[in-house]
Amino acid sequence: MEALVVAVVGVVVIALATALAPKVGIAGPLALVAIGIGVSLLPFFPAFEVDPEIILVGVLPPLLYSSAVSLPAIEFRRDFRPIAGLSILLVLVSTAALALFFVLVIPGIDLYLAIALGALLSPTDAVATSIVKKLGISPRVVTMLEGESLLNDATSLVLLRTAIAAIAVGSVPVGGALWAFVWGVVIAVVIGALVGLLALRVRTWVGHSAANTALSFVVPFVAYLPTEQLGGSGLVAAVVAGIVTGQGAARWFTPEQRLSDELNWRTVELMLEGAVFLVMGLQLKEIVRANIEDHEGLWHGAWLAGAAIGIILIVRAAYVSVLVSSQGRRARRFNREHLESFNTRIDEIEARGSEPRADGRGRGSASPERREKRLQQMRTRVSRTLADLDYYQASPLGWRHGTVIVWAGMRGVVTLAAAQTLPQGPIQALLVFVAFLVAVGSLMLQGFTLPWVVRWLGLEGSGGSGPSAEEQKRLDEEMRMAAASSLTGGALTRRDGTAFSSEMVDVVGSRMTQPPDDDMTAYGHEMLELRLAMIGVMRVRLNALSRDGAFSTAALRHALAELDADQLSLELRLDDEL
Repeated sequence: MEALVVAVVGVVVIALATALAPKVGIAGPLALVAIGIGVSLLPFFPAFEVDPEIILVGVLPPLLYSSAVSLPAIEFRRDFRPIAGLSILLVLVSTAALALFFVLVIPGIDLYLAIALGALLSPTDAVATSIVKKLGISPRVVTMLEGESLLNDATSLVLLRTAIAAIAVGSVPVGGALWAFVWGVVIAVVIGALVGLLALRVRTWVGHSAANTALSFVVPFVAYLPTEQLGGSGLVAAVVAGIVTGQGAARWFTPEQRLSDELNWRTVELMLEGAVFLVMGLQLKEIVRANIEDHEGLWHGAWLAGAAIGIILIVRAAYVSVLVSSQGRRARRFNREHLESFNTRIDEIEARGSEPRADGRGRGSASPERREKRLQQMRTRVSRTLADLDYYQASPLGWRHGTVIVWAGMRGVVTLAAAQTLPQGPIQALLVFVAFLVAVGSLMLQGFTLPWVVRWLGLEGSGGSGPSAEEQKRLDEEMRMAAASSLTGGALTRRDGTAFSSEMVDVVGSRMTQPPDDDMTAYGHEMLELRLAMIGVMRVRLNALSRDGAFSTAALRHALAELDADQLSLELRLDDEL
């Protein structure tokens, strides 16, 4: 009963803090940390401890999965190299710098224990990036921060696991550590991708909406558990499964499934994210008590944490400055005229291939279908590269964006939960205290000041709140053209598989390319069916457009949501007529 009361109060606090904190200019996660700290310091509040396994196994997989599902995949692909650098190389460099510092200033600390502490302090937190999203900065910066926070846990936790293993056995060969890291990532990617694909197939067959939602809740754990048993990173597997699911949802799921997933996972994410920050604050009393008893005060741990935050920021600033500079050079290396000339050459190749030979066949040994397929693939690659170039030029990374990337690199729950897995020893309480202060300190310091930093840099609202009106208009026109062309192809059918009459298509076809209005019922059941069939055509065109990179993820998702809303409305009206 007591646990139930705590859970109910926690849900109420999380909901109220999330709703009310932004009205007073404070991010919800930061308000929850502050509430947790305040409650933990009350004299009548008992010591509060949470098993780190609950966080690492029960909370982080669904939380990271939920973030990965909504990750803008097109933009993620475009900036995968800098994201991978932030997730792997920066974590390695930060770990080395922190380990060296701890060996020098903490008497008696083992080198591998110092590496373990440095590893768990190095990754940024996926939950913490929710603060950044609300500031309206460049979507490119948000994608890089979110991608980094989703992937750098693999590097950190594999390093931590290897260091703890070395503490137990005395040493681990460099080759063995490298193999453990590669294996941990590769097996996670393979299992995560397989689980994501399997989940898409199974959930497509399950029509019951409640049962489908229940299946979606177990996907991150199905990816996590076997990966951990095989020595891989379960969190990375959950992330990969989320990315696969998020990209396949537009093609495989029904509008009801997509709407249900969005609403249910948004609620799950809100509760888990809020619980994580609240728990971070509530654990303060016990951590402080252990340090007062074992280390005669808090000053030693406090200055170690402050110095660690400084080292993290210095290393991050140096790395990001190089990253921003290299990204600028990368955008300048593209030659638009050279890329556009490829399309002309492809047209010439196609024209030569279509010329008849003496035996009456087209030139070349390949069949016309295979030749056309290869040429279309070449056109898609050129189109995607040109779209990437437009993206880099439209959203360049400058020193102001680099400053935001540096200052937004906050630590969070992964750091705190992983710290409690450190081996027992005389300085464990100190190391956990340092990890707690780094996590909470960076959240409070950087989180509270980040809005001011963004305003000072003049970037507040610079990214907009969604796709531009011009981009959305172009995308709508593409889909309307696909719908209009389908009217003359005779391929449209009703839901029962029967074809529409040519007379029906001729009479109402032009009107069907427009959104439905209040007078649509006057055209009868046939018009509703025809409109529904055309939505299917437009969705197919939308999926095709998502592969060439010509439109942003935000525009594609907005258009898909509009199609889903139209379809649900039409199906409801058709069902009412039956």
